[in-house]
This record gives sequence, structure tokens and C-alpha cells, in this order.
Amino acid sequence: MTACSANLHAPAVPRPVRGRFLRALCLLGAAVATVGAWAPTALAQVPDPVRNVMSLSASASTEVTMDTLTIALSTSRDGSDAAIVQAQLRQALDAALAEARRAARPGQLEVQTGNFSLNPRYSQRGGITGWQGRAELVLEGRDTQAVAQLAARLTTLSISRVAFSLSREAREKAESEVTAQAIARFRERAQAQAQLFGFTGFAIREVQVGTPETPRFMPMPMMRAAAAGAPAAEEALPVEPGRATVSTSVSGSVVMTR
Repeated sequence: MTACSANLHAPAVPRPVRGRFLRALCLLGAAVATVGAWAPTALAQVPDPVRNVMSLSASASTEVTMDTLTIALSTSRDGSDAAIVQAQLRQALDAALAEARRAARPGQLEVQTGNFSLNPRYSQRGGITGWQGRAELVLEGRDTQAVAQLAARLTTLSISRVAFSLSREAREKAESEVTAQAIARFRERAQAQAQLFGFTGFAIREVQVGTPETPRFMPMPMMRAAAAGAPAAEEALPVEPGRATVSTSVSGSVVMTR
């Protein structure tokens, strides 16, 4: 702690006033010393503005053949007794499931039940006059021919929806490839534009990589009817996969260097 002293000349100052004055003078000196010690450090912490920053972006995309086929089959029943309608739906679904489970193969042909609903039918006066029900079975897999052939054999259900999609493995492989292409284009563009501004190179300041999600299902219209005279249970549904676009974008900023 710094000692403080002062010589006070005439006219004489009362002792209490002189004491308060000395204390105030000491506090002022300590404050000035503290500010003087802190100021150079505070100024040194203020960063210089980043100069020669350039923002840019690049992208890449590819088309991939969709490799997974999904076929939904369903049946509907209508009647005055809810229990009877439900039993009819279960009978049709159980028969289809028994056939489908024998053909199921993990990854190549997957089987799962879909919606199963039973709803009342009302009259104009609001009373229940009957019941309507619907059951659904979904087939999906990368062995598209096996999926199509199995769908044709399930005679207790009718095909209600057909769609192609891209499997997770195929999507991730395509995303990895286009991401590498987009990053390479980003770096090439940064180098070329930095040279146009008279610089020799660049340093990446910040960057974001984004891959839009590929649609899961691509509905496919029903194809032509089976050839005349061919048994429906042996005629596979004609299917043809479409193509999905997988894209990636890279955006950010770089500092141009000499």
C-alpha cells in the first residue's frame, strides 16, 4: 500500500478537514496507478480486424439408380358386424403373411404389416349402420424382382402402392463421393480467385458442408397389365427403378495470403 503525505501551508486547515482531504488524495492516486497499469493490457487484447477475407461456395451432385422397391398390398371389408369384418381382415392378412414370411430374406426382401383399421359407418341420423375395415402388408427390399414376384403371389391382398427409394448404404456412398468433389471445387475456386486478387494462396477461415436429404420414396405409376392368359399368381409386377439426385454444397470464407 502506497503511503501518502502532503504539506499544507497557512492558512491553517482544521484537523478533521485535513484528514478527509488526505484520504481523498490517497484514493485518487491509487485509482490513477491502477488505470495506468491496466490500460496497456486492455489495448493489447483488442484484436486487429481480419483483412483480405473472401466468401465463396461450391457444390456437386450425382444421379444414382434407386435400389430398393417397396410394394404395399391391402384389402378392405364391409359389413354390419364389427367382429365379422375384423375376422375377415385377419384371415386375408394371415394368409398373405404366411406366404410372405417363407420368402423373406434380411435386406433383400423384408416383410412388415401396415395399417389395420376398423371404423363405423353412420347413417344420416347419426346411428351406426355398419363397419368398414382395411388391412395392409408392406414388402420392401433390394431384390426388386423377388419383391415384385412375391407381391403377385399374395392373392388375398391387392397392390395399392408401388415406390422406389435409395437404400442407406447407396445414399451414404453417393454422399461421400459428391462431398469430396464439392470440397475440391471449393479449394480450387478459392485458389483461383485469390490469385486474381493478386495473392498467392489462402487459408480457410470457416466452412460449412451441407447435404440435402434425399427423398425416401419415389412413387411409381402402375405398369401395364399382365399378359392375357397368364395366371395372375405367376406373373410378376413389371417394375423399373428411377434415379435419385444426391447433392452436397460447401460454403464458407477464406483469408487470402501472399
